[in-house]
Amino acid sequence: MLERVAMDDAAQTVGADRGFMTDYLRQSAEAMAAFAQDEVSQAVMLDMGARIVTALENGGRLLIAGNGGSAADAQHIAGEFTARLMYDRRPLSAVALTTDTSGITAIGNDYGFADIFSRQVMALGREGDVFLGITTSGRSPNILRAFEAAREIGLVTAAFTGHAGVQGVHCDVTLAVPANWTPVIQQLHITAAHIVCGLVERALCPRPVGV
Repeated sequence: MLERVAMDDAAQTVGADRGFMTDYLRQSAEAMAAFAQDEVSQAVMLDMGARIVTALENGGRLLIAGNGGSAADAQHIAGEFTARLMYDRRPLSAVALTTDTSGITAIGNDYGFADIFSRQVMALGREGDVFLGITTSGRSPNILRAFEAAREIGLVTAAFTGHAGVQGVHCDVTLAVPANWTPVIQQLHITAAHIVCGLVERALCPRPVGV
């Protein structure tokens, strides 16, 4: 009897897990389909790519920051620029502001967590550079402060966020993806990052014929 109950419980668990997976995949697919048809998002990505191209052509760089999963995305994006995305080409200047643990902890300890990116932007950014802040909620205090610092010293401000947009701070270009659930927002962000990087790569380092 106990064995039958255990088997029934296990079957119910498997059924619930399959339901979770199916629902997650459905939401992900629906969001990606909506993103693929979103002409506003496509125009924003073209604009963002063009602004990064201008910065890099003028000897500038792309600075990127985010928290948690978005911090990992910042590093992922920087890696696509400095290594390669689609094909071999020269490295492109991009720096994730999420990797310097000594600097981050010093700033966090002495000034507060809200300043961990803004002070790096002020130290490393130069007029004409691009700062890309990633915030799924649109409300991350340290990203909002970094936007403000970037604008003060003449950087182009770009944002990746969710459907609600960035709250309380103006950015030069904002990609508000058509999703409200953090895991799906993050999926769309990395897809958008690949697209933007690909646009920059194509503009600055055209693919050799036959490659």
